Amino acid sequence: MNIFSTFEQDIKNIIQDVVLKDKTLSNINNVSAEPPRDPSHGDIATNAAMVLAKEAGMPPRDLAAALVPELEKLESVLEASVAGPGFINLRLADTFWPVHLKEILAAGRDYGRGLVGNGKKINVEYVSANPTGPMHVGHCRGAVVGDALANLLQFAGYEVTKEYYVNDAGVQIDVLADSLFYRYREALGEAVGEMPEGFYPGDYLIAPAQFLVEEHKFSLLDMEEGVRKDLIRNFAVSSMMALIREDLAVINIHHDVFFSEKSLHEEKGGQTIIAGMLDSMREKGFVYEGSLPPPKGEVPEDWEDREQTLFRSTQVGDDMDRALVKSDGSYTYFAADVAYFKDKFDRGFKRMVFILGADHSGYVKRLKAVAAAVAGDQAELDVLFCQLVKLLKDGKPYKMSKRAGDFVTLREVVEEVGRDAVRFMMLFRKPEAPLEFDFAKVTEKSKDNPVFYVQYAHARICSVFRQVGEDMPELDVSPAGVAKADFGLLQHDGEVALISKLAEFPRIIEQAARSDEPHRLAFYLYELASDLHAHWSKGKEQPELRFINYENAKMTLARLGLLSSVASVLASGLSIVGVDAPEEMR
Repeated sequence: MNIFSTFEQDIKNIIQDVVLKDKTLSNINNVSAEPPRDPSHGDIATNAAMVLAKEAGMPPRDLAAALVPELEKLESVLEASVAGPGFINLRLADTFWPVHLKEILAAGRDYGRGLVGNGKKINVEYVSANPTGPMHVGHCRGAVVGDALANLLQFAGYEVTKEYYVNDAGVQIDVLADSLFYRYREALGEAVGEMPEGFYPGDYLIAPAQFLVEEHKFSLLDMEEGVRKDLIRNFAVSSMMALIREDLAVINIHHDVFFSEKSLHEEKGGQTIIAGMLDSMREKGFVYEGSLPPPKGEVPEDWEDREQTLFRSTQVGDDMDRALVKSDGSYTYFAADVAYFKDKFDRGFKRMVFILGADHSGYVKRLKAVAAAVAGDQAELDVLFCQLVKLLKDGKPYKMSKRAGDFVTLREVVEEVGRDAVRFMMLFRKPEAPLEFDFAKVTEKSKDNPVFYVQYAHARICSVFRQVGEDMPELDVSPAGVAKADFGLLQHDGEVALISKLAEFPRIIEQAARSDEPHRLAFYLYELASDLHAHWSKGKEQPELRFINYENAKMTLARLGLLSSVASVLASGLSIVGVDAPEEMR
């Protein structure tokens, strides 16, 4: 239950049915209900009067004043007041929060689940690193953002497919095969000399090369070059993808689909997927034979003024039409991109999310053009960009061992600080903002370490239940027992503030899912943990506020219900983020 959505609808109904019932209100959908920035102003704030004043023909404050007495008729509203230029603040009745806490407790880990997706299919493509080596720290942020977003969408009620696009058909795969063959010859004891420039360095190809030696001995040296290259190419991709899967598993990422770019070029039923796409898009008028103008600026020496197969992408918002077939008859990368998008659309995905590195920002316009050409207005396409991660230690640049050759691997980072720290901190900034990852701070046991602070909140709650079990064994603290508590006893401002913060969780889920912003959840979890720790600290100075009251079992049970609800929301949120909710901190 999202109380803000409920009150938003109540406000809209009052406006349309009572206050402005004779008006046509085109802006009614812009009316919102949300937590006020300053909690002292109330529990819910609405912009209704500000949004509708022009259509109502009234000053915002006058419209707000007309709305106030009607809003105060709502059963759950204690008081409504006008603020500033026309905002309306609602203060809810004391009886509202105990009832809502009971609903939160009953929902448990399902609180906030499945409110917006309605089973709609979504494809989230993320990581999609070239299969030419292990995952490095540059891939880490996009991997975590994509995985957390997919988890979030799934929790919100969408049918999500986590997809990885395997770039296994480009020039880089030929370089990978040549690099592996170099390592193979080296493993045979051949004096191969220094590794050629442009090959993939690092030790990660040594083990696959050794396997080739054990499997084929010297036979690859005498094999026909084309056959050998195909064999090594396929084995190299398979080995690297196994390595990448293992790397991703280290941070608890598991894709549903690994889609091979190579499969777009392979004939099935006498035709490749790309050729089928060309036929389909030609019928729609988006594929034609023509010539392109020379590139702006200095013209490359290999540029050819020739008639070629083109995609009419300028018709759907792109800067230029795009080539689909090279002069040698092979397909361009762009042709594979169009075919891949069409394949997704044909698989039933009407919403697709792409998580890309910041260096791919120029790709958005052509990707949106492809979507418009292939799907018209039948598909929604979202693109998220993740900025670079800067590694620090105690605020200074930190250089690790770089066991892979010229980059820091994801595994090295996880080995240093742990999976949970990596996942949470990758979400503790907006993905489009640069991220500084300080190895010293993410291992601190303090408020300055967000992941510790949130996990500690969950562990603290578990410690209370253990203590009650030891000190008050006669008290039924099972879920059924706690559900019978009198939550009307929770009257302190700190207790009500915690319930109010819990009530924001479904709204955070809905907003974050609709806007593709999983970082909102990380921020919320930190705020909820902060509220819990702050109220806990008050109990040190005011014993009557402690969660365990040995003289009042009813109050203890009610507070355990509150704690249980906080723990459930923390655990749900951490699960979406991909972080453990520990019962003890060691």
